[in-house]
Amino acid sequence: MADSPAFDWTCEALETETDLDRLEARGTIRLALKSSGLLASSVRPDQMRVVIERVLPAELTARGVPAAVDLCFRLAEGVSGVAVSAETESPDDVFRRLGGS
Repeated sequence: MADSPAFDWTCEALETETDLDRLEARGTIRLALKSSGLLASSVRPDQMRVVIERVLPAELTARGVPAAVDLCFRLAEGVSGVAVSAETESPDDVFRRLGGS
């Protein structure tokens, strides 16, 4: 299964903003998602923003990334602009959008 646009965007931004390579960036984000009970394949931008704000700073600090809190602030702002596709919507979101409650 493919990863969500929010996951991909966050990983690419983390790789660009830090010295982490592609595997390290993706692994770090996957660990943050796992500890939050979320999957890379289905995480939505709003969920990713919460993970970035609340979980990722500690993960980055543990990896020696400088100014982790400031970086996470920028990442949280950026991921909010990622479009939600139909593939990343939960069934509840689809039914709510369609007026099914």
